[in-house]
Amino acid sequence: MGQENGRDDERPAHRVTVAPFRLGRTQVTNADYAAFRPFAFEDGTLPVTSVNWFDAIDYCRWLGLKWGLPVRLPTEAEWEFAARGGGQPLYPWGDELPAIEPGRWRDGPEPVAQGEPNSFGLFDMCQNVHEWCGDWYDAGYYAVSPVENPQGPEHGTRRASRGGAWRHQIPVSRCAARSSIPPELRYADYGFRIAV
Repeated sequence: MGQENGRDDERPAHRVTVAPFRLGRTQVTNADYAAFRPFAFEDGTLPVTSVNWFDAIDYCRWLGLKWGLPVRLPTEAEWEFAARGGGQPLYPWGDELPAIEPGRWRDGPEPVAQGEPNSFGLFDMCQNVHEWCGDWYDAGYYAVSPVENPQGPEHGTRRASRGGAWRHQIPVSRCAARSSIPPELRYADYGFRIAV
């Protein structure tokens, strides 16, 4: 996890192991979320946005009951492992920042699964919308992170999130890039994907 030449909160780079898990191939869409909490939307293939961390947790609980599985948000460690696709690339697709096509992400996110998946078959890792993680966020956590299945700090004021988002000047992020906001906030570039 992490990147030694990245931002301060990405250091130190360190090895961890994660227990077996499954991750949604795409970000949760408007159509997915509307089955849980009906709302008006124009395109069911867009990732649901403007959901806070508690909304995402409620959706996971609802879906878990429906499926009979322990659905939850991924940890930061799981998310980064999945984004890297089993290797150590800077981005899910390799080490080079891609050329962004003019007009992409101009006014909002794009439908999920429009590009190529990474080597694990996951779409839109590190782009489209920020994705909530289950962990509390602590900028210094990597210095004390356990090696086995890290779950994040026990408490905090901000929840961790991962991935790039459409409203940034560079709408993609590195696999190691970390972000966070208070869990009660809702932003037009925040969504999530599920883990089991």
